[in-house]
Amino acid sequence: MQELKLPLFNIRINKLSDKLMVFDPIRKKNVMLTPEEWVRQHFINYLINHLGYPKSLIKVEFSIKYNQLSKRPDILVFDKDGSPLIIIECKSTKIKLSQDVLEQIAVYNKTVQAKYCIVTNGLNHICWTQNNSNGSTDFINSIPLYNET
Repeated sequence: MQELKLPLFNIRINKLSDKLMVFDPIRKKNVMLTPEEWVRQHFINYLINHLGYPKSLIKVEFSIKYNQLSKRPDILVFDKDGSPLIIIECKSTKIKLSQDVLEQIAVYNKTVQAKYCIVTNGLNHICWTQNNSNGSTDFINSIPLYNET
């Protein structure tokens, strides 16, 4: 798999039948190692081990309803009060972070109402704050540490 612009870590890869699997510490199970999963696992590691977000406040690949359609955001981080804090969409390194990708997470966030939105392909990361009362967005240069939120 491609090296990312995220900290390296000892990722647990297993082979099951002919498939590569990776252990997801949030879902507590092995999942198929796809290019998107590679990015997702590195980003989860970054959140926990470098930015200080507790595992217990992170949810991975969950279902939400938007206009009666089922959607599956990649990562949702909650604040200490249980409110959505950060919604994160992970893409393969081959996917450019286009307007379509930004709109995808914006649609998810209409339901979730997180304060921060992040899209990443492991090589580039775009982060912004979302004012859910008036719909305004402000792009920010870095992802906040947990103790700064």
